[in-house]
Amino acid sequence: MTETPNNQPGQEGSMSMKTKATQTPYDYYLLMQQLEEHGKNIYGIHFRIEDMDRPVVVKLLAYFLHDAAVATVEGVDLHKGILLTGPIGCGKTSLMNLTRNLAADLYRPQMISCRDISFEFGKIGYDVIARYSRNAFFPYSSIPRVHCFDDLGLEQQINFWGNNCNVMGEILLSRYDLLISNKMLTHVTTNLNNQELEDVYGNRLRSRMRAMFNLVAFDSSTKDKRR
Repeated sequence: MTETPNNQPGQEGSMSMKTKATQTPYDYYLLMQQLEEHGKNIYGIHFRIEDMDRPVVVKLLAYFLHDAAVATVEGVDLHKGILLTGPIGCGKTSLMNLTRNLAADLYRPQMISCRDISFEFGKIGYDVIARYSRNAFFPYSSIPRVHCFDDLGLEQQINFWGNNCNVMGEILLSRYDLLISNKMLTHVTTNLNNQELEDVYGNRLRSRMRAMFNLVAFDSSTKDKRR
């Protein structure tokens, strides 16, 4: 078991004690520091992991490191994807982008903007749904690609030759079926809450999301870090 500092104040200290009490090969306190430094390199010197965000980051670290011991303590199922929710500007995309790089190659999600997918649909039509579902496999294999659909709910409803389609809803429904048949994992970031997701995508998808995702949520009072 890795020794971690246990004399840090506030949530840092409680995080250290929690992970120290769990049989894990990882030093989560050090990982948090390294993640923050990496974030500064990518997003600028003002990037930092706020104390109130650390419980979210621990869950993401445990998931992408495939650290079963800490994941179990944190209530994270490694056989599901991540549904990362929170207020606008709380850092969902940046933290998902940083922590995903800790995953093994086959499990490292490709970040894809839901807005970009809707624009693709306007250009090439229903082939977009197949591109991100039944055709989302590594070449010449049955190994599914892991995608993270960023900003779910912000995409526009775009017509293709007069036909309107809830593109992301159809993609997620198809990927649910592929989770059952091929263990295809999916991740999502969104500003929407449960009711808003149901309003946009319907109860059919909402019920399947429970089987597809671990819900990882920022506190509703998290401030907009882009200001």
